Amino acid sequence: MNSGDTAFMLAASAMVMLMTPGLALFYGGMVRSKNVLGTIMQSFICLGLISIVWVFYGYSLAFGPDVSGFIGSLKYAGLAGVGLTPGPYSDTIPHLLFCSFQLMFAVITPALITGAFAERFKFTAFLVFAVLWSTFVYFPVCHWVWGGGWISSHGGLDFAGGTVIHINSGAAALVAALMVGKRKGWGKEAIHPHNLSMTILGAGLLWFGWFGFNAGSALAADGIAANAFFVTQVAAGAAALSWILTEWMVQGKPTTLGAASGAVAGLVAITPGSGFVGPVSAIIIGLVAGALCYLAVVAKTRLGYDDSLDVVGVHGIGGFWGAVATGLFASTAINPGGADGLFFGNPKLVAIQAMDAGITVVYSMVVTFLILKVIDIAIGLRVDVEDEVQGLDITQHSEIGYTL
Repeated sequence: MNSGDTAFMLAASAMVMLMTPGLALFYGGMVRSKNVLGTIMQSFICLGLISIVWVFYGYSLAFGPDVSGFIGSLKYAGLAGVGLTPGPYSDTIPHLLFCSFQLMFAVITPALITGAFAERFKFTAFLVFAVLWSTFVYFPVCHWVWGGGWISSHGGLDFAGGTVIHINSGAAALVAALMVGKRKGWGKEAIHPHNLSMTILGAGLLWFGWFGFNAGSALAADGIAANAFFVTQVAAGAAALSWILTEWMVQGKPTTLGAASGAVAGLVAITPGSGFVGPVSAIIIGLVAGALCYLAVVAKTRLGYDDSLDVVGVHGIGGFWGAVATGLFASTAINPGGADGLFFGNPKLVAIQAMDAGITVVYSMVVTFLILKVIDIAIGLRVDVEDEVQGLDITQHSEIGYTL
């Protein structure tokens, strides 16, 4: 083992863990004050719920020995054989540390989806959804990409989770928003964020944690990690700028919410390519992501679906662009273990990236629909009208976010 790599990965794992509370604040500030705790709770509880599932069978399904390219075996159920010596995915850090790092990704992914149905989803239904969705959607897709499944076997690139996390959660979010339906009063009355200062704080925590998210995916304190760290910064900054400039032209004013959303869009878009593209390419990826995701968010009103906190526009569209952009800008000069993209002489990679992303979208949407349908029949997805009017804080948790 290497003590430097181990120390680096311990820090990276902690940084990715912090992203889930950061996401809770990011989302919590964007809802109305009567729903702030209910929204935060849906993210925060994933830290407990998914951690337990991960130990018993989640890690094994995602990273156990491959079964037909689709799922891992139960070899590591209960973390049997996952110890303090290096495992199959890194020869310089403890197997248990690799498991810990990947746990933090598994925690935040179902939490991302909650933004699509914020302010109207039953807490009990969410607990069931988080377990079922992780089991039947996240763990298989994670295995496809990182656990030796079919995507990794044909050369698809996803350095830190563009397909596994962002495209996957964005596709699920679209299905969830459509199935749960619009918030009461959506499109007829003003529904404004109640605390944008909280949202900016959450965005800052996400940005900070994303350095662990992307650089940590190198699994070593090396040059590839340094590249991932740097391109994460410049892509996020470029996207924040691009979003507010586009917003300024369309709406006449740049907003703080736009800057925060743009930064997250850039972070999403650079994630799959962070270990494969250089700084100039990262800036281009970020500039496109900011404008593209802003236009996708604007389009939801015209398309008539209520994705409360723009999961589809930011994570779905941003993740898809990031996957395709990796196929354009990847370079073996940055990472010899990767592949060259279109602009470095290999147009085939674009097709591979688009195909992998498209199949993930279809799989996630179909299985998410089935999961939500079963939950709706069994216990119902949505709170009743009176509870929605009162707010989720008091009706789901018997508490209020603010006493002024």
